[in-house]
Amino acid sequence: MKWYQYNSEHVARKLAVDIREGLTEKQAGERLKKFGPNVLEEGKGVSWLMLFFKQFQDFMVLVLLAATLISGLLGEYVDAIAIMAIVLMNGVLGYFQESKAEKSLAKLKELSAPQANVLRGGQWKKIPSADVVVGDVIKMASGDRISADVRLVHVKGLEIEESALTGESLPVTKNVHEIGREDVEVGDQHNMAFTGTLVTRGSGTGVVVGVGMETAMGQIASLLVSTERVQTPLERKLAELGKILIITALILTALVVTLGVYQGHPLYNMFLAGVSLAVAAIPEGLPAIVTVALSLGVQRMIKRKAIVRKLSAVETLGCASVICSDKTGTMTENQMTVKQLFTIEDTLTVSGEGYDISGGFYEGDQKVNPNNLPVMQQMLLYGALCNNASVTYKNDRYVLDGDPTEGALLVAAKKASITPEMLSSYKIVHEIPFDSDRKRMSVVIEDEQSRRFVITKGAPDVLLPRIQYVRTEAGHVPLKARDEEKINRKVHTMADHALRTIAVCCKPLKQGVHYTDVDLEKDLVFIGLTGMIDPPRKEVKQAILECKQAGIKTVMITGDHAKTARAIALDLDLMPEDGRVVEGSELSRMSEQHLASIIDDVYVFARVTPEHKLKIVKAFQNQGHVVAMTGDGVNDAPAIKASDIGISMGRTGTDVAKEASSLILLDDNFATIKSAIHEGRNIYENIRKFIRYLLASNVGEILVMLFAMLLALPLPLVPVQILWVNLVTDGLPAMALGLDKSEGNVMKQPPRSAKEGVFARGLGFKIVSRGIMIGLVTLIAFILAYQGQEERLLYAQTIAFSTLVMAQLIHVFDCRSERSVFARNPFGNFYLIGAVISSVVLLLIVIYYEPLQGPFHTTDLALRDWVGIIGLSAIPTLLWGFSKK
Repeated sequence: MKWYQYNSEHVARKLAVDIREGLTEKQAGERLKKFGPNVLEEGKGVSWLMLFFKQFQDFMVLVLLAATLISGLLGEYVDAIAIMAIVLMNGVLGYFQESKAEKSLAKLKELSAPQANVLRGGQWKKIPSADVVVGDVIKMASGDRISADVRLVHVKGLEIEESALTGESLPVTKNVHEIGREDVEVGDQHNMAFTGTLVTRGSGTGVVVGVGMETAMGQIASLLVSTERVQTPLERKLAELGKILIITALILTALVVTLGVYQGHPLYNMFLAGVSLAVAAIPEGLPAIVTVALSLGVQRMIKRKAIVRKLSAVETLGCASVICSDKTGTMTENQMTVKQLFTIEDTLTVSGEGYDISGGFYEGDQKVNPNNLPVMQQMLLYGALCNNASVTYKNDRYVLDGDPTEGALLVAAKKASITPEMLSSYKIVHEIPFDSDRKRMSVVIEDEQSRRFVITKGAPDVLLPRIQYVRTEAGHVPLKARDEEKINRKVHTMADHALRTIAVCCKPLKQGVHYTDVDLEKDLVFIGLTGMIDPPRKEVKQAILECKQAGIKTVMITGDHAKTARAIALDLDLMPEDGRVVEGSELSRMSEQHLASIIDDVYVFARVTPEHKLKIVKAFQNQGHVVAMTGDGVNDAPAIKASDIGISMGRTGTDVAKEASSLILLDDNFATIKSAIHEGRNIYENIRKFIRYLLASNVGEILVMLFAMLLALPLPLVPVQILWVNLVTDGLPAMALGLDKSEGNVMKQPPRSAKEGVFARGLGFKIVSRGIMIGLVTLIAFILAYQGQEERLLYAQTIAFSTLVMAQLIHVFDCRSERSVFARNPFGNFYLIGAVISSVVLLLIVIYYEPLQGPFHTTDLALRDWVGIIGLSAIPTLLWGFSKK
């Protein structure tokens, strides 16, 4: 239907919705079932069957399968079946790893999906955009991404940028008037808002008239939404490393085969052994395990109230050296409470906390009624009128819907018995919305006598140059220098006590005179100041201390007065007494070079605009820092995007800020950033752990065969045993290492260099040295058991097979710490204990279960054999452990 042609009442009737109440939950549920979720169709993902077959596309696996086929044709059925079974089990394990990663990534996408503010049963609530249905009444504000096609029914200075749909970059001013013409292009439908477009200014409400593929966006096939899985820098590094390892493994394997053939071993046997060794030695499962480790770590972050939108952020978190954090709501409770009221004639203090309307007004110790002070009463009334917030009583507490500053003004008015009925006698006829650049908001009010006046509230330093008069009990009088000095002195006094100041002004309007927005905010009458406090979050002080111990500098960024910001920063131990505070005006005058030269001494940026944030990010980056930057508004998006780790607010953040960010804080809490960094560091360390374990194990497997060939010994392992070692030791223990808890000192180390390679901090030496030791003890076990007697070969191969598996399973505990195997409780990771036990059980099955002894070339071992096997297997781990103890 051409919804733009109809007025709002017709639209509401047609869609069977009451615009004042919205749909009921029952109605919404029925419509969701009937029309489906509000999503754009995506390309089909890879089916489970294709994902399973993908596990067998590796070239070396295909060569092995061909070799086993030949083996079967030559009558070696037992070997062929055993190898095929192991390859199949390896494929199942690989499929499990990849499908786990895909499910985790899909869950992340679902969690980070945009939300919509809808009216259901008379109550505004945030729901996932996918649950929006036709007929929903939806509310939008600056920074929101529109989640459905909407017929607008009420707007306040609403402007929407529709370039995603029309290609036109300039925002479109919206209205609610029906359009009588036929065939109006999307770009000219000024009473409509469309899926995927962005609110750049103002606010509005409307009725949803199209969802999913029935929207204007849904009809443009070229703009269908699809999510492409992009490799993280670490995954790319490991993919490159994998190529090097493949070449190295193939060269060593070819050397083993050549030596074996030279020494008289049958070519077929050596070829099969060589291919098996290559399949086992090449860590083809490494990328999948990395993805699983990243995605499982991300799931843990979700439990800590942080959603990772980009997996690359997980790696970067461990490198963060500076956190630039907003003050309000992130370091503080975001529960503003008015504590002081000031007019040119009176000063009152206000009791009470948060949004609870209980509290009183005091002059010194004397309780007073503000309604007996006309200017004070007018300030409280005007603060409530120039206001878009609402405070309601739900579940035994007062709940704010809207901006915390406006909520504080509303609560202060309620404490003075200013009722909704009193407010309803005034009508807002025009609004100039607040934005972070203007630092003010104005409304044009019409009273019951049809008289009009402006109310403006905002930052005192912004409004003072616009003030010409002062309101007193006798009326308004011209602003004198002493009045201006008195106001400034009071602003500074409040700021010293960590109070945020808001000035309230007004201006009567002449009838019949047309005023522009600029004219409305000139020649104002000063009424008074409100001083409000937003107390620091209790957990933030400890979080800042832990960041400091981790070598991470915390920087506070706020639009508040410099003295207010400094007082809170000192209270949080964020800065030393002589720490530097830079104001926005000073920042504007600084060159990027000058700012970069002083940036390491600055702890607080006050009175800044979102545009300043980009300058701050670049200055820190120019000094070599890895920067995490928080933000919530549209104008924060460039700085969030430019930073190394962009962080947006889950509660107060706009959709634009969230889309630009790589991390979303569900609770808008600074302490959650610290937790995310802690988790990010641990994920990276866990990835290093299983790289160390896998590669050291693979080095051991290759070297035991190479050493045996160099010494002209029989094969210490047959192909099926090599593949079984790979299956038993590589999969579950490596994945369990990815679930390891962090070491106690993870947040006491300096940030990792962003340029650090995977093998930094001695990891390469540990891999090679442990691999050589694992290979040597396995070879020693084989030689001692073989004793040069051909009839003992089966027994010796079983000993070597068991020693290699046990040496790797003991080595996995050494990999849990960069320091020593004795540095950690061996029972601290129950997943690892379970993985090791299951691997040992699988080893014992092929040794003692008689039907499998033939295929796996094993024989029964006595208790004394196991004493020797475990003793030799423990040597590599204990040797290095005692040397570091």
